[in-house]
Amino acid sequence: MLFSLLIFLVAGASAGFLGGLLGIGGGLLLVAALSFALPALGIPKDEVIHVAVATSMASIVLTFISSATAHIRRGGVMWPSWAWLAPGMVVGGFLGAHLAQMLSGQALRYVIAGFCALMAVQMALGKSRKVAEGQEHVPRSPWLLPAGAGIGAVSSIVGIGGGSMTVPLLVALGVKPVKAVATSTVCGLAIAISSALSYMLSVHAPVHPLPAGALGYVFLPAAAATAVASMALAPYGVRVAHRISGASLKRVFAAFLVVVGVLIALGG
Repeated sequence: MLFSLLIFLVAGASAGFLGGLLGIGGGLLLVAALSFALPALGIPKDEVIHVAVATSMASIVLTFISSATAHIRRGGVMWPSWAWLAPGMVVGGFLGAHLAQMLSGQALRYVIAGFCALMAVQMALGKSRKVAEGQEHVPRSPWLLPAGAGIGAVSSIVGIGGGSMTVPLLVALGVKPVKAVATSTVCGLAIAISSALSYMLSVHAPVHPLPAGALGYVFLPAAAATAVASMALAPYGVRVAHRISGASLKRVFAAFLVVVGVLIALGG
């Protein structure tokens, strides 16, 4: 029990630090760490990856509340864009969680591993666009609604807040990166809440009974421990991000994602 708690705290702290450092990726680290720690707490093997994803989504709710509050205070959130994205993300997040519950544990592992691989390629090879002051605008297209639904669905299946998809989308539409990150963070909160609730309500109940402390597929003790540690370390990641080359960080994190993907795929 103490060893598992230590893993939860370390995983949460690392996820918070990486989230502050790069703005994305913390959820994937949580899923990987939880998938290894949860069996020691009595989570049946066939349910481990589902519980890991669900617990990750519940954990990042508190992390996103902290981050979103800071962005809102700084006035960086583009609310008109959020108004088009968020409804789709809520629906997509809720339905995506149901879809994940219908997948076998091994299939879900492969889906997450594949997402890690795609994200690693994007981070290693993708180039950030520089947007001139006069080009910036606030996206309000109705197409943001289905885009948000897709982002929400994928995010809830793999256990992330969607920043790896929302930020590039907004930047491609002419939004400054800082405002794209701020808006994505508030959108991520909508995804996390919707997905966590879906996993908690759990229409597709676990085939094997889960131990005390589980609400649906969410293992509350792990969610609480990782959330507290994540919130504590996120500010330090932000500080370091301003001192290190962004290109170097992206490549290092891309390699890290490959490792995480392999670990998740082989964990079953």
